[in-house]
Amino acid sequence: MNELQARISEIGVVPVIKLNHPQRDAAGLAQALVKGGVPVAEVTFRAAGAADAIRIMSETCPDMLVGAGTVLTTAQVDEALAAGAKFIVTPGLDPDIVRYCQEKGVTIFPGCTTPTDYHTAFKLGLEVLKFFPAEQSGGLAKIKAMSAPFPMFKIMPTGGVSLKNLAEYLSSPVICACGGSYMVTADLIDNQKWDEIVALCQKSVEIVKQVRGNG
Repeated sequence: MNELQARISEIGVVPVIKLNHPQRDAAGLAQALVKGGVPVAEVTFRAAGAADAIRIMSETCPDMLVGAGTVLTTAQVDEALAAGAKFIVTPGLDPDIVRYCQEKGVTIFPGCTTPTDYHTAFKLGLEVLKFFPAEQSGGLAKIKAMSAPFPMFKIMPTGGVSLKNLAEYLSSPVICACGGSYMVTADLIDNQKWDEIVALCQKSVEIVKQVRGNG
């Protein structure tokens, strides 16, 4: 793993964020995540203004790892990088976007759930893959099964991860970190429930420490 991937692995959880009102909420959200001990965020391009959110969060908390998610085109890669994104996440495996990111020198986590995806990722020289949607695609059991022929990968499951199953996922050495939206739901963000977000992040960090024995 490179330095960014190692840092994400150390944090253990990656909030997956859809910001409906970035100008209003991005700064407060960034501060809440950092305060909760989770200085990383995947801001999805599913909402308009994602680039604004990335820029505001990066400026508010310069040491935070803010990346772009649900990236579907190279134009979005450019937009995200111009806003200060430190990594790119795609829902599927698009070799053209992977190569584009590699040319730009930016880390990409493509969504992979099949042996074909994994084999293509291997040929592209990737090390850490997003497994999406995790629970709907077979969860940890499938991730473990896939690691038999592809032991070179670390996996970041996203989709259906919660406080209830976070420890189970993190207990596997195959897992790099877990992506989740449970600590950054629309209700929590739109109603600026920063204290609740801080508390959920702190609970997540405690689980990471308990499972990995570094706390």
